[in-house]
Amino acid sequence: MNQFSSFPSSLRRPRLRGVHRAVLFAAACALLASGCGGESGSEAADRAPHKDGQQRQQQQQRGAAPAGLPGMPPLLDPHDLYAADRPNQLSPVVKDFPSRVYVPNTESDTVSVIDPKTYKVIETIPVGAQPQHVVPSWDMKTLWVNNDRGHTLTAIDPATGKKGRTVDVHDPYNLYFTPDGKYAVVMASMDRELVFRDAHTMKRKKTEPVACKGVNHADFSPDGRYFIVSCEFSGELLKVDTAKMKVIGKQKLPFEGAMPQDVKISSDGKTWYIADMMADGVWVLDGDRFTEPWLMPTGKGAHGLYVSRDSKSMYISNRGEGSISVLDLPSRKLVKKWELPEGGSPDMGGVSADGNVLWLSGRYDSEVYAIDTRDGHQIAKIRVGAGPHGLAVYPQPGRYSLGHTGIFR
Repeated sequence: MNQFSSFPSSLRRPRLRGVHRAVLFAAACALLASGCGGESGSEAADRAPHKDGQQRQQQQQRGAAPAGLPGMPPLLDPHDLYAADRPNQLSPVVKDFPSRVYVPNTESDTVSVIDPKTYKVIETIPVGAQPQHVVPSWDMKTLWVNNDRGHTLTAIDPATGKKGRTVDVHDPYNLYFTPDGKYAVVMASMDRELVFRDAHTMKRKKTEPVACKGVNHADFSPDGRYFIVSCEFSGELLKVDTAKMKVIGKQKLPFEGAMPQDVKISSDGKTWYIADMMADGVWVLDGDRFTEPWLMPTGKGAHGLYVSRDSKSMYISNRGEGSISVLDLPSRKLVKKWELPEGGSPDMGGVSADGNVLWLSGRYDSEVYAIDTRDGHQIAKIRVGAGPHGLAVYPQPGRYSLGHTGIFR
């Protein structure tokens, strides 16, 4: 859930033959700003995602990998997007950082810092109003606290765990980074905007207004050329061209009252999953073609999505019933469901560097859960501030961060 407030054409012409008809038709097309064949600009935009998907499929059939976004580091394994995320495979940038769990408390305006070895809060950091997520920067050197109603980002130095500078950024509900490391993408939920900013200075570069309500979560295609965004208050999905910083597709989810949340692409890069807390499951989507998805029921209030360190499983937090569903990614089948022993409201989080612990915030219960990924038992329950939300486990394996609470490639 986003905030604690309420959700809120033809004319008949003489027939022409041969080259004369071809020449006149080409000239007409060149002159008409709206394009040929009666297709409007908006219709062309609607067709673009399908066209992109066809081109990508043709490239794959020819055995050629699609060209990646310029400046994006090549994938370690084109068949496994998370190949860089193996257990304890820490980048030299982060290998000496202390292991911590950073918990933004939306109603307390603080970040609770947990030592994962002792399962105790060791520090409470005051930040801005309504911190929603703690987001690792693309270069992994900074953690950004998204103070949504305070309209600021607070930097935390993960080498020391100390608070750093505060930057004015309007409505930063969530934060992502383009795969080339050039831009931060602010999910300005209430402003109805995707705001592209310099990844380091946070200076605004481009604003893309969106015709949906509540942009909140996203993930990027394997080649980095597009990303899928969920709009929770209008039950819609957007497809965005990364380089052009432009929405190229939009669709309404086929469920009355849909409220899409976290977005995550499968390890093989072929399937997208979108958690939906009102449809009580995850939508399964072909992102290249951007056709209508189908719903996989998981549990009440499906919310957060996290991939295991071996790239074979996805953990799905069901906030409305206090459970975690386990999806086998190769087979696309649900194989387990872990119930929290005393219930709760498991929300957002991440997986420990060694892959053995899934950390999730308890959104409505002022607590954090540590869950053993080997058998699903609850290792610990830690009291934190009010309204804990997008916690970050840090450091994590990977070469660079795409944002949110930690999407690493």
